Amino acid sequence: MTGLFDLFTIKDVTLRNRIGVSPMCQYSYTDGFSNDWQLMHLGSLAASGVGLVIAEATAVEARGRITPDDVGIWSDDRVEPLARVARFIKSQGAIPGIQIAHAGRKACVNRPWDGGEPLAPGDAGWWEVVGASPLAFSDGYQVPQELSVAEIHEIQKAFVAAAARSLAAGFTWLEIHAAHGYLLNSFLSPLSNQRTDLYGGSFENRIRFLIEIVQAVSKVWPEHYPLTVRISGTEWTEGGWDIPQSVELAKVLKREGVDLVDCSSAGNLAHVKMPLAPGYQVPISAAVREQAGIATAAVGLITEAGMADELVRSGKADVVLLAREFLRNPRWAVQAAQQLGVPLPVAPQYIRGY
Repeated sequence: MTGLFDLFTIKDVTLRNRIGVSPMCQYSYTDGFSNDWQLMHLGSLAASGVGLVIAEATAVEARGRITPDDVGIWSDDRVEPLARVARFIKSQGAIPGIQIAHAGRKACVNRPWDGGEPLAPGDAGWWEVVGASPLAFSDGYQVPQELSVAEIHEIQKAFVAAAARSLAAGFTWLEIHAAHGYLLNSFLSPLSNQRTDLYGGSFENRIRFLIEIVQAVSKVWPEHYPLTVRISGTEWTEGGWDIPQSVELAKVLKREGVDLVDCSSAGNLAHVKMPLAPGYQVPISAAVREQAGIATAAVGLITEAGMADELVRSGKADVVLLAREFLRNPRWAVQAAQQLGVPLPVAPQYIRGY
């Protein structure tokens, strides 16, 4: 029976184990350029024995940043700084992944430790935000400019260019961010997408933006490397996006060549109460994996080695992604190996510590 420390192969890419570093925004960059902080942050985790390291939400255009301090990949001169990160991750035996994203109506806010509030016109770094419909995310947020069809097509091109630059930077695992209320997620939900054209209304229309991006990205992203999508599997509210729709979306994504669905939840609606508990999002991963027949990653309050191992062994997920737990304990993978009685995956420089 497959466990947490068994290999996982998608196409020509093999993870040394089923543990991955989930994308974690660091809000620590100038004008979108990767820097020493990202190299240190992700490099340290790559050296801790994980199988996969996914670089944080990387903006496909400048107005697609969450904060003015986000990392980006909207021009060729931003490739080499990211390539430095990808090279080091790979040198430590982990697979270098990257998440490409557009923040949509949740863009243009301060960093969390600066309050996280939306910037106002006149503030340094302010810009106009865009979205599926002219509906603000929450009080104080900008009412986004509703994207025209022509503008939708331009953003789709930006995702394609970002995918090509990600490949040039040396990443071999690509994740398209369609979760947490950011642009692609806002098109999926009937509560944030009130369009009446081909990109709104029916389920088929609401998923069109994402599906067309997947189709276009597939033309520049090599067939032998994994193409993945992160979704918010449910909005945890009546009338919103839910698990059955996620299953149907996953079926379409699989037909279009997507290899794995990264199953998170929420983020599109302010003030929604989630049933926070260890593994609270695992049922999403389990449903998508079983009903859509596609590989999945589980994420969300997974902190115990035994739980992570059981998720894989029971077929609820193929990969387990951790975020905050790695901030608390960068050597989680090594300690998990000890607890599960498997060989330590620690870098040789650190082996004397165990």
